[in-house]
Amino acid sequence: MTEAPFLTPKQALALREAHGSPVFIYDEARLLNQADACLAFPHAFGLTVRYAMKALPTAAILRLFNRRGLHIDASSGYEAGRAMMAGIPADYIQITAQQLPDDLDELVRRGVRFTACSLHQLRTYGALFPNTPVSVRINPGLGTGHSNRTNVGGPSSSFGIWHEHLDEVYAVAAEFGLRITGMHTHIGSGGDPEVWVRCARMSLAIAAHMPEVTRLSLGGGYKVARMDNEVSADLESIGARLLPEFDAFAQAHGRKLHLEIEPGTFLVANAGALVCTVMDVVDTGAEGYRFIKVDAGMTEILRPSIYGAQHPIHLVPADDTPRERRDYLIAGHCCESGDILTPEPGNPEGLLPRSLPEARIGDALIVGGAGAYCASMASKNYNAYPECPEVLLRRDGGMDLIRHRQTLEQVVQNEVR
Repeated sequence: MTEAPFLTPKQALALREAHGSPVFIYDEARLLNQADACLAFPHAFGLTVRYAMKALPTAAILRLFNRRGLHIDASSGYEAGRAMMAGIPADYIQITAQQLPDDLDELVRRGVRFTACSLHQLRTYGALFPNTPVSVRINPGLGTGHSNRTNVGGPSSSFGIWHEHLDEVYAVAAEFGLRITGMHTHIGSGGDPEVWVRCARMSLAIAAHMPEVTRLSLGGGYKVARMDNEVSADLESIGARLLPEFDAFAQAHGRKLHLEIEPGTFLVANAGALVCTVMDVVDTGAEGYRFIKVDAGMTEILRPSIYGAQHPIHLVPADDTPRERRDYLIAGHCCESGDILTPEPGNPEGLLPRSLPEARIGDALIVGGAGAYCASMASKNYNAYPECPEVLLRRDGGMDLIRHRQTLEQVVQNEVR
């Protein structure tokens, strides 16, 4: 890739001048286009699109999607509270969480929906809200993803109640008079329609034994191509392949299941970028590497360090002088050997240099594909670096600050002196 997907070099330099470095920027037009693509997902008997807010939970983004008609998938009670603080209606929020919220009682009474992800969670909910409907998350026994760390289905995953424990689910439901009206599954990050069909069939086969289920969530995890050699999930193709399965279920069981999907990465990944600055250029001799050191790293983008994830990287020269291309590794600003933005694909311990124009101190660097699981999942405040600001690029070209840069005082404000 030689050009950033939505940010011109001139805009990148202007953004850095206005808001400092590093800084995240999100493209409103792309966010809305992706939302519309999700809302157009083919369905047989109704569709709810829930934004997996863990991907990028900034209030302005939540409100943007809410105005477009998206609901919210929250992965903790805190996320649900954060969404409500942003103005999202409680009944638009569904909690599906590994950890049972301490304030579950209050959240549900305010109108937040809840999905039980274990038998313990189901019992707890039943004790608080007997004789009510509830949704459960089921592990259907199969998953997919670009690595084991992004696969959230199958026997190696703790997410959801194992599909062979359905009798225990209904034993708990009977104890508390619960009605299981929703079923949730999630297979991971993938884009192969055939895998989605296999997992949907498994999920529908389970739903066939759950007579009051009227909502089926197939989760999210729709693959997005950040790099040129990657392929994005085709939602229209996936949905088209699922339609006959839902029709067949309705004919066989007399239930028209309402479909829910929960995209996160698909909505925001390529609508975001990080603009940072070249702080130093060093090498380790003729047999070693050239390094570009930047003023960002795992404190903004952790995915390369833990997944070997790949992000497009573009150098923006600070002047107009001609530059030859050279191979570089990009090193983050943390005192940590693993703070590398250019690992081998899928191997965080490997190194893979990138070909870029000759780098000089003061140049800008754009890291693309940074909308999802970057600002939200970074090693915040490591080495005491503050969280960087976030800016929304409006469709009219304006740039609105939607999150201030954190101060050092805010970094330490909760410490007891």
